[in-house]
Amino acid sequence: MKFDLEIQKKIVPEVLELLEKRYDILTTIYYNQPIGRRMLASYLGIGERIVRTEVNFFKKQNLVDVKSYGMTITDEGREVLEKLKEFVHDLKGLSEMEKFIEKHLNLKKVIVVPGNVDENELVLDQIGRTSANFLKTIIKNNYIIALTGGTTIKKIVDNVTRTNEYKDILVVPARGGLGRSVQIQANTLAAKLADKLSADYKMLQLMESVDYKELFAIFHEESIKEVIEYIHKADILIYGVGKADEMAKRRGIDDSKINELSKKGAVGEAFGCYFNRKGQIVVSTPTAGIKSEDTKKIKLLIAIAGGESKAEAIISVQRYNSKNILITDEGAAKKIIDIIKNENTNKDA
Repeated sequence: MKFDLEIQKKIVPEVLELLEKRYDILTTIYYNQPIGRRMLASYLGIGERIVRTEVNFFKKQNLVDVKSYGMTITDEGREVLEKLKEFVHDLKGLSEMEKFIEKHLNLKKVIVVPGNVDENELVLDQIGRTSANFLKTIIKNNYIIALTGGTTIKKIVDNVTRTNEYKDILVVPARGGLGRSVQIQANTLAAKLADKLSADYKMLQLMESVDYKELFAIFHEESIKEVIEYIHKADILIYGVGKADEMAKRRGIDDSKINELSKKGAVGEAFGCYFNRKGQIVVSTPTAGIKSEDTKKIKLLIAIAGGESKAEAIISVQRYNSKNILITDEGAAKKIIDIIKNENTNKDA
Protein backbone atom coordinates (compact mmCIF):
# COMPACT_ATOMS: atom_id res chain seq x y z
CA MET A 1 0.00 0.00 0.00
CA LYS A 2 2.87 2.39 0.82
CA PHE A 3 4.41 1.70 -2.60
CA ASP A 4 1.11 2.48 -4.30
CA LEU A 5 0.79 5.70 -2.33
CA GLU A 6 4.25 6.87 -3.37
CA ILE A 7 3.41 6.19 -7.03
CA GLN A 8 0.17 8.13 -6.71
CA LYS A 9 2.00 11.08 -5.15
CA LYS A 10 4.32 11.22 -8.17
CA ILE A 11 1.78 10.57 -10.93
CA VAL A 12 -1.38 12.30 -9.68
CA PRO A 13 -0.45 14.54 -6.73
CA GLU A 14 -3.39 16.84 -7.47
CA VAL A 15 -5.83 13.98 -6.84
CA LEU A 16 -4.35 13.34 -3.39
CA GLU A 17 -4.43 17.07 -2.59
CA LEU A 18 -8.11 17.18 -3.54
CA LEU A 19 -8.83 14.09 -1.45
CA GLU A 20 -7.10 15.63 1.56
CA LYS A 21 -9.01 18.89 1.13
CA ARG A 22 -12.36 17.10 0.91
CA TYR A 23 -11.48 14.96 3.90
CA ASP A 24 -10.76 18.13 5.91
CA ILE A 25 -14.10 19.65 4.86
CA LEU A 26 -16.07 16.51 5.73
CA THR A 27 -14.27 16.18 9.06
CA THR A 28 -15.01 19.82 9.95
CA ILE A 29 -18.69 19.35 9.15
CA TYR A 30 -18.76 16.16 11.21
CA TYR A 31 -17.28 17.76 14.32
CA ASN A 32 -19.43 20.89 14.11
CA GLN A 33 -22.74 19.71 12.68
CA PRO A 34 -25.13 21.28 12.07
CA ILE A 35 -23.00 24.01 10.51
CA GLY A 36 -23.65 26.70 7.89
CA ARG A 37 -21.53 27.38 4.81
CA ARG A 38 -20.23 30.70 6.06
CA MET A 39 -19.07 29.25 9.37
CA LEU A 40 -17.52 26.28 7.57
CA ALA A 41 -15.59 28.61 5.26
CA SER A 42 -14.39 30.61 8.28
CA TYR A 43 -13.20 27.51 10.15
CA LEU A 44 -11.30 26.21 7.11
CA GLY A 45 -9.96 29.57 5.96
CA ILE A 46 -11.28 29.13 2.41
CA GLY A 47 -13.76 31.06 0.26
CA GLU A 48 -17.51 30.49 0.48
CA ARG A 49 -17.60 29.84 -3.25
CA ILE A 50 -15.22 26.88 -2.87
CA VAL A 51 -17.28 25.60 0.06
CA ARG A 52 -20.48 25.84 -1.96
CA THR A 53 -18.94 23.85 -4.83
CA GLU A 54 -17.62 21.12 -2.53
CA VAL A 55 -20.85 20.89 -0.53
CA ASN A 56 -22.85 20.47 -3.74
CA PHE A 57 -20.52 17.61 -4.66
CA PHE A 58 -20.97 15.96 -1.26
CA LYS A 59 -24.72 16.37 -1.51
CA LYS A 60 -24.83 14.60 -4.90
CA GLN A 61 -22.76 11.77 -3.43
CA ASN A 62 -25.18 11.51 -0.48
CA LEU A 63 -22.41 12.29 2.01
CA VAL A 64 -23.95 15.47 3.39
CA ASP A 65 -27.49 16.67 4.18
CA VAL A 66 -28.20 20.37 3.73
CA LYS A 67 -31.05 21.84 5.75
CA SER A 68 -32.15 25.36 6.70
CA TYR A 69 -30.44 24.98 10.11
CA GLY A 70 -27.13 23.77 8.60
CA MET A 71 -25.23 20.84 7.12
CA THR A 72 -24.91 17.40 8.68
CA ILE A 73 -23.06 14.21 7.74
CA THR A 74 -25.17 11.31 6.48
CA ASP A 75 -24.63 7.72 7.61
CA GLU A 76 -22.87 7.07 4.31
CA GLY A 77 -20.68 10.14 4.84
CA ARG A 78 -19.73 8.90 8.31
CA GLU A 79 -18.79 5.52 6.86
CA VAL A 80 -16.65 7.15 4.16
CA LEU A 81 -14.85 9.28 6.76
CA GLU A 82 -14.07 6.22 8.85
CA LYS A 83 -12.64 4.36 5.85
CA LEU A 84 -10.60 7.38 4.75
CA LYS A 85 -9.04 7.92 8.18
CA GLU A 86 -6.32 5.28 7.82
CA PHE A 87 -5.56 6.28 4.22
CA VAL A 88 -5.17 9.96 5.14
CA HIS A 89 -3.02 8.88 8.08
CA ASP A 90 -0.61 7.21 5.65
CA LEU A 91 -0.95 9.99 3.09
CA LYS A 92 0.28 12.56 5.59
CA GLY A 93 3.03 10.25 6.85
CA LEU A 94 1.61 10.22 10.36
CA SER A 95 2.43 6.54 10.95
CA GLU A 96 6.13 7.25 10.32
CA MET A 97 5.96 10.25 12.66
CA GLU A 98 4.47 8.08 15.40
CA LYS A 99 7.21 5.45 15.05
CA PHE A 100 9.98 8.07 15.05
CA ILE A 101 8.71 9.76 18.23
CA GLU A 102 8.09 6.42 19.97
CA LYS A 103 11.68 5.36 19.27
CA HIS A 104 13.47 8.61 20.12
CA LEU A 105 11.45 9.50 23.23
CA ASN A 106 11.22 5.86 24.35
CA LEU A 107 7.41 5.96 24.53
CA LYS A 108 4.98 3.08 24.77
CA LYS A 109 2.66 4.46 22.09
CA VAL A 110 2.19 7.66 20.08
CA ILE A 111 -1.00 8.65 18.27
CA VAL A 112 -0.88 11.62 15.90
CA VAL A 113 -4.05 13.22 14.50
CA PRO A 114 -4.02 15.38 11.35
CA GLY A 115 -3.77 19.17 11.70
CA ASN A 116 -2.30 21.74 14.05
CA VAL A 117 -4.21 23.17 17.02
CA ASP A 118 -2.23 26.41 16.70
CA GLU A 119 -3.68 26.95 13.22
CA ASN A 120 -7.13 25.43 13.69
CA GLU A 121 -8.66 25.01 17.14
CA LEU A 122 -11.06 22.39 15.74
CA VAL A 123 -8.13 19.95 15.71
CA LEU A 124 -8.52 19.87 19.49
CA ASP A 125 -11.90 18.20 18.96
CA GLN A 126 -10.21 15.49 16.93
CA ILE A 127 -7.59 15.00 19.64
CA GLY A 128 -10.41 14.73 22.18
CA ARG A 129 -12.37 12.20 20.15
CA THR A 130 -9.28 10.10 19.36
CA SER A 131 -8.21 10.13 23.02
CA ALA A 132 -11.70 9.19 24.22
CA ASN A 133 -11.86 6.25 21.82
CA PHE A 134 -8.40 5.08 22.89
CA LEU A 135 -9.24 5.41 26.58
CA LYS A 136 -12.20 3.08 26.26
CA THR A 137 -9.94 0.37 24.79
CA ILE A 138 -7.61 0.29 27.82
CA ILE A 139 -10.02 0.58 30.75
CA LYS A 140 -10.48 -2.61 32.74
CA ASN A 141 -12.80 -3.52 35.60
CA ASN A 142 -11.68 -2.30 39.05
CA TYR A 143 -9.46 0.43 37.55
CA ILE A 144 -8.87 3.78 39.23
CA ILE A 145 -8.67 6.61 36.68
CA ALA A 146 -7.07 9.93 37.67
CA LEU A 147 -7.22 13.00 35.47
CA THR A 148 -6.04 16.58 35.62
CA GLY A 149 -8.08 19.58 34.54
CA GLY A 150 -7.83 21.84 31.50
CA THR A 151 -9.44 22.50 28.15
CA THR A 152 -7.75 19.57 26.41
CA ILE A 153 -8.81 17.06 29.07
CA LYS A 154 -12.36 18.44 28.90
CA LYS A 155 -12.42 17.62 25.18
CA ILE A 156 -11.67 13.99 26.01
CA VAL A 157 -14.42 13.74 28.62
CA ASP A 158 -16.91 15.44 26.28
CA ASN A 159 -16.21 12.80 23.62
CA VAL A 160 -16.51 9.73 25.84
CA THR A 161 -19.77 7.94 25.00
CA ARG A 162 -21.98 6.70 27.81
CA THR A 163 -21.51 3.06 28.77
CA ASN A 164 -22.10 0.63 31.63
CA GLU A 165 -19.79 -2.11 30.36
CA TYR A 166 -17.17 -1.58 33.08
CA LYS A 167 -17.49 -2.71 36.71
CA ASP A 168 -16.16 -1.06 39.87
CA ILE A 169 -14.44 1.87 38.17
CA LEU A 170 -13.42 4.85 40.30
CA VAL A 171 -12.58 8.27 38.84
CA VAL A 172 -10.60 10.81 40.88
CA PRO A 173 -9.19 14.29 40.18
CA ALA A 174 -5.41 14.11 39.99
CA ARG A 175 -5.08 17.61 41.43
CA GLY A 176 -6.93 20.31 43.32
CA GLY A 177 -8.45 23.42 41.73
CA LEU A 178 -6.40 25.99 39.83
CA GLY A 179 -8.60 29.08 40.11
CA ARG A 180 -9.73 28.46 36.57
CA SER A 181 -13.20 28.03 35.10
CA VAL A 182 -15.20 25.44 37.04
CA GLN A 183 -16.05 23.60 33.80
CA ILE A 184 -12.43 22.62 33.24
CA GLN A 185 -11.37 21.88 36.81
CA ALA A 186 -10.31 18.33 37.58
CA ASN A 187 -13.12 17.80 40.10
CA THR A 188 -15.78 18.70 37.54
CA LEU A 189 -14.24 16.56 34.82
CA ALA A 190 -13.81 13.57 37.15
CA ALA A 191 -17.50 13.71 38.07
CA LYS A 192 -18.53 14.02 34.43
CA LEU A 193 -16.32 11.13 33.28
CA ALA A 194 -17.60 8.95 36.11
CA ASP A 195 -21.18 9.68 35.05
CA LYS A 196 -20.42 8.64 31.45
CA LEU A 197 -18.70 5.42 32.57
CA SER A 198 -21.40 4.62 35.17
CA ALA A 199 -18.58 4.75 37.71
CA ASP A 200 -18.02 6.14 41.21
CA TYR A 201 -15.94 9.25 41.83
CA LYS A 202 -14.27 11.16 44.63
CA MET A 203 -13.62 14.90 44.79
CA LEU A 204 -10.56 16.72 46.08
CA GLN A 205 -12.14 19.73 47.76
CA LEU A 206 -9.23 22.11 48.10
CA MET A 207 -7.17 24.53 46.08
CA GLU A 208 -4.12 23.14 44.33
CA SER A 209 -1.60 25.82 45.25
CA VAL A 210 -1.13 26.05 49.01
CA ASP A 211 1.99 26.22 51.13
CA TYR A 212 3.68 23.28 52.83
CA LYS A 213 2.26 23.97 56.30
CA GLU A 214 -1.28 24.07 54.92
CA LEU A 215 -0.70 20.88 52.91
CA PHE A 216 0.57 19.03 55.98
CA ALA A 217 -2.52 19.99 57.97
CA ILE A 218 -4.95 19.29 55.12
CA PHE A 219 -3.58 15.82 54.35
CA HIS A 220 -4.53 14.66 57.84
CA GLU A 221 -8.21 15.33 57.19
CA GLU A 222 -9.88 11.96 56.58
CA SER A 223 -11.88 13.01 53.48
CA ILE A 224 -8.77 14.48 51.82
CA LYS A 225 -6.50 11.65 52.95
CA GLU A 226 -8.81 9.06 51.37
CA VAL A 227 -8.82 10.77 47.95
CA ILE A 228 -5.04 11.25 48.00
CA GLU A 229 -4.60 7.51 48.66
CA TYR A 230 -6.83 6.67 45.69
CA ILE A 231 -4.82 9.03 43.47
CA HIS A 232 -1.60 7.27 44.48
CA LYS A 233 -3.18 3.92 43.54
CA ALA A 234 -4.39 5.08 40.10
CA ASP A 235 -4.10 2.63 37.19
CA ILE A 236 -4.51 5.34 34.55
CA LEU A 237 -3.44 8.98 34.68
CA ILE A 238 -4.69 11.31 31.96
CA TYR A 239 -2.94 14.65 31.97
CA GLY A 240 -2.26 17.71 29.86
CA VAL A 241 1.10 19.29 29.11
CA GLY A 242 1.61 23.03 29.33
CA LYS A 243 4.29 25.52 28.34
CA ALA A 244 6.28 26.49 31.42
CA ASP A 245 5.86 30.27 31.14
CA GLU A 246 2.13 30.09 30.36
CA MET A 247 1.38 27.74 33.25
CA ALA A 248 3.43 29.86 35.66
CA LYS A 249 1.36 32.92 34.72
CA ARG A 250 -1.88 30.99 35.22
CA ARG A 251 -0.74 30.09 38.72
CA GLY A 252 -0.14 33.74 39.51
CA ILE A 253 3.64 33.39 39.80
CA ASP A 254 5.30 36.80 39.68
CA ASP A 255 7.52 37.90 36.78
CA SER A 256 10.79 37.56 38.70
CA LYS A 257 10.11 33.87 39.41
CA ILE A 258 9.00 33.29 35.82
CA ASN A 259 12.33 34.75 34.67
CA GLU A 260 14.06 32.41 37.11
CA LEU A 261 12.23 29.45 35.56
CA SER A 262 13.42 30.57 32.14
CA LYS A 263 17.03 30.84 33.35
CA LYS A 264 16.81 27.28 34.66
CA GLY A 265 15.73 26.13 31.21
CA ALA A 266 12.11 25.28 32.07
CA VAL A 267 10.08 24.69 28.92
CA GLY A 268 7.30 22.32 30.00
CA GLU A 269 4.92 21.81 32.91
CA ALA A 270 2.87 18.89 34.17
CA PHE A 271 1.50 17.87 37.60
CA GLY A 272 2.99 20.91 39.35
CA CYS A 273 6.54 20.37 38.02
CA TYR A 274 8.57 22.41 35.55
CA PHE A 275 10.89 20.47 33.22
CA ASN A 276 13.85 21.39 31.03
CA ARG A 277 14.30 19.90 27.58
CA LYS A 278 16.32 16.97 28.98
CA GLY A 279 13.31 15.91 31.06
CA GLN A 280 14.80 17.05 34.35
CA ILE A 281 12.65 18.74 36.99
CA VAL A 282 14.05 22.23 37.59
CA VAL A 283 11.27 23.47 39.89
CA SER A 284 8.62 21.52 41.79
CA THR A 285 5.74 23.35 43.45
CA PRO A 286 3.80 22.07 46.48
CA THR A 287 0.64 20.54 45.13
CA ALA A 288 -2.44 18.76 46.39
CA GLY A 289 -2.75 15.54 44.47
CA ILE A 290 -0.50 13.72 42.02
CA LYS A 291 3.24 14.27 42.40
CA SER A 292 6.09 13.57 39.99
CA GLU A 293 7.29 10.52 41.92
CA ASP A 294 3.76 9.05 41.89
CA THR A 295 3.71 8.98 38.10
CA LYS A 296 6.55 6.44 38.04
CA LYS A 297 4.29 3.86 39.70
CA ILE A 298 1.19 4.28 37.52
CA LYS A 299 0.56 1.58 34.88
CA LEU A 300 -0.73 3.81 32.10
CA LEU A 301 0.22 7.45 31.69
CA ILE A 302 -1.60 9.25 28.88
CA ALA A 303 -0.27 12.68 27.95
CA ILE A 304 -2.54 14.81 25.76
CA ALA A 305 -1.28 17.99 24.06
CA GLY A 306 -1.40 19.55 20.62
CA GLY A 307 -0.03 22.47 18.66
CA GLU A 308 3.41 23.18 17.22
CA SER A 309 4.05 25.71 20.01
CA LYS A 310 3.92 22.94 22.63
CA ALA A 311 6.56 20.72 21.01
CA GLU A 312 9.36 21.62 23.44
CA ALA A 313 7.02 21.25 26.42
CA ILE A 314 5.89 17.82 25.22
CA ILE A 315 9.48 16.62 24.75
CA SER A 316 10.49 17.80 28.22
CA VAL A 317 7.67 16.00 30.03
CA GLN A 318 7.87 12.80 27.97
CA ARG A 319 11.58 12.49 28.63
CA TYR A 320 10.86 12.48 32.35
CA ASN A 321 8.34 9.66 32.01
CA SER A 322 9.42 7.24 29.31
CA LYS A 323 6.94 4.47 28.43
CA ASN A 324 4.25 7.15 28.32
CA ILE A 325 1.38 7.14 25.84
CA LEU A 326 1.28 10.41 23.90
CA ILE A 327 -1.69 11.67 21.88
CA THR A 328 -0.88 14.79 19.91
CA ASP A 329 -1.37 16.47 16.53
CA GLU A 330 0.55 16.72 13.28
CA GLY A 331 1.83 20.24 14.01
CA ALA A 332 3.40 19.23 17.33
CA ALA A 333 4.71 15.94 15.90
CA LYS A 334 6.54 17.64 13.02
CA LYS A 335 8.17 20.15 15.36
CA ILE A 336 9.13 17.43 17.86
CA ILE A 337 10.85 15.49 15.07
CA ASP A 338 12.69 18.61 13.88
CA ILE A 339 13.94 19.34 17.40
CA ILE A 340 15.15 15.76 17.93
CA LYS A 341 16.89 15.65 14.55
CA ASN A 342 18.65 18.97 15.25
CA GLU A 343 19.78 17.66 18.63
CA ASN A 344 21.21 14.53 17.01
CA THR A 345 22.97 16.60 14.35
CA ASN A 346 24.56 18.82 17.01
CA LYS A 347 25.71 15.73 18.93
CA ASP A 348 27.44 14.38 15.83
CA ALA A 349 29.03 17.73 14.96
